[in-house]
Amino acid sequence: MSNIHVEDSIQIISDIAYIAEVETLIDNQSATFHFNDDVYGKLLLSVVEAVNNAIVHGNKSDIEKKVTIDYVIENDFLQYVINDEGTGFDPSIVPDPTSLENIENFSGRGIFLMRSLADEMEFSNNGSTVRLKFLLNNDNI
Repeated sequence: MSNIHVEDSIQIISDIAYIAEVETLIDNQSATFHFNDDVYGKLLLSVVEAVNNAIVHGNKSDIEKKVTIDYVIENDFLQYVINDEGTGFDPSIVPDPTSLENIENFSGRGIFLMRSLADEMEFSNNGSTVRLKFLLNNDNI
């Protein structure tokens, strides 16, 4: 990538059917900027998980509420900021999905997954906003 700077935003209704718009956004970005399969997979899994959490947990699937996805693509990083209109939560009290008592649970792995795939992850706005950052180098594109 040479001297790239893209900054934009999309907003979707809090209905999981609209996650397809986020998948299309990432597909288009990947095709335009030629992300390798590793970067594409990390982006798709973590950003879709963050948006799903914002819809289901943050906005309680209330179609009157929106989820906003802001993104920046630079030469050496991608950043997505996902914001819901919910009351937030305390990410520090989310149970560890790898602990013995939680290992067989079918849910509760989203934050762990995002943290594992993104190079940086940070919650703000009382837990209603998550920032995911992915570092790029010549091997990633």
